[in-house]
Amino acid sequence: MFRKAAVTTVSNGSYLQGQANGRLPSMDSGQPAQEGKVVLKKKVTLLRGISIIIGTIIGAGIFISPKGILKNTGSVGMSLTVWTVCGILSLFGALCYAELGTCIKKSGGHYTYILEAFGPLPAFVRVWVELLIIRPAATAVISLAFGRYILEPFFMQCEIPELAIKLITAVGITLVMVLNSTSVSWSARIQIFLTFCKLVAILIIIVPGVIQLIKGETQHFKNAFAGNDASVMGLPLAFYSGMYAYSGWFYLNFVTEEVENPEKNIPLAICISMIIVTVGYVLTNVAYFTTISAGELLLSKAVAVTFAERLMGNFSLAVPVFVALSCFGSMNGGIFAVSRMFFVASREGHLPEILSMIHVRKHTPLPAVIVLHPLTMIMLFNGDLYSLLNFLSFARWLFIGLVVAGLIYLRYKRPDMPRPFKVPLFIPALFSFTCLFMVALSLYSDPVNTGIGFAITLTGVPAYYLFIVWDKKPKWFRKLLGK
Repeated sequence: MFRKAAVTTVSNGSYLQGQANGRLPSMDSGQPAQEGKVVLKKKVTLLRGISIIIGTIIGAGIFISPKGILKNTGSVGMSLTVWTVCGILSLFGALCYAELGTCIKKSGGHYTYILEAFGPLPAFVRVWVELLIIRPAATAVISLAFGRYILEPFFMQCEIPELAIKLITAVGITLVMVLNSTSVSWSARIQIFLTFCKLVAILIIIVPGVIQLIKGETQHFKNAFAGNDASVMGLPLAFYSGMYAYSGWFYLNFVTEEVENPEKNIPLAICISMIIVTVGYVLTNVAYFTTISAGELLLSKAVAVTFAERLMGNFSLAVPVFVALSCFGSMNGGIFAVSRMFFVASREGHLPEILSMIHVRKHTPLPAVIVLHPLTMIMLFNGDLYSLLNFLSFARWLFIGLVVAGLIYLRYKRPDMPRPFKVPLFIPALFSFTCLFMVALSLYSDPVNTGIGFAITLTGVPAYYLFIVWDKKPKWFRKLLGK
């Protein structure tokens, strides 16, 4: 494993070097930190942990277009079944990450667990793809949804200009970056507020739906499993869409070092969050079908807006605002968590050294946060965002499957590792199989786009040997890397 030498802390600048090589005393080690050492503080409580997970999982999808699952299942009953099963599978994956988070008390999520189980090369490839493509593109996409829906009430009678959407989106992205650079506490408090707004938005849909059921509006549930038969490819694709809708349960593991009492709070936050999200998602879809038929849902561009217009009249104007706040919460949670992956990767010597620096007064990993800003702006104004996400959506599940397989490997490789929280072995086995099955499915169903994504991912291999392994770099090249 290639690591940087520990760097002496300098206390007279604006920033201080974080734990330079990942092996200095951690906050859980019981060892005294070096004098002048600045670390990220433990400010993530149980409530904040729950808000990070729920606030990042629930984005725009459940409010805008849950029709991907219905389209691929062919019936109302089967779509609700898939929503439920995907929630349970996601809970299984989250429980696996809970075990990893309590026995490997380092931030960084996927990157850290792959590094511990399989070594530096696959870990570097993971963070390489995340930094250059996945996170900027994903942030730009969810931010565009924020920009569109925050402007929706002002353009009810006409089409929203694309330039206006992109400009307000750029403001939103910048605001999130500034917030996460300025204060961990305020970022967490706003995340709690936005999570509350998301749950209120879901209740605004669920409660009228329950009232409709009480009134006997069950015509769309009659013969619920009748309809177009799901094709052999359709049902697995429906699961793919469902698992994507639940993705985000792993973000608390990106900030493990900042969680208070991680042995207790990580498993609790994960379990509570996944139960709330699964119940909320299933009941929201049930509520939709009390008012909207399967055919109408497939034709709707924004299901929540259509639902609100039919039942709430003028109050439906509030729905786009709630969707925008939901998107902003996903942006905030994603940036908060993923910046820690870059911080840890820099600390391990896999990214430029400046990204492992912490602001001396604000105690935020400021460089690791703002490095995403220019990349996201480039994606926003120049990139074909949806194609990039299609190229690399398989990479997320490939590496998540690898992480969970690593849990099984660590059970045998390091049986004496303390495991305060331990899941039955069938759970990681089933979940890793599901992830690898979805990866194989994407290779079969869309070989061109998936092949391009695979090629982009593989660029991390020569990059690893160029930036990490190659020792005889010219002086100017080393200076560029901050070494």
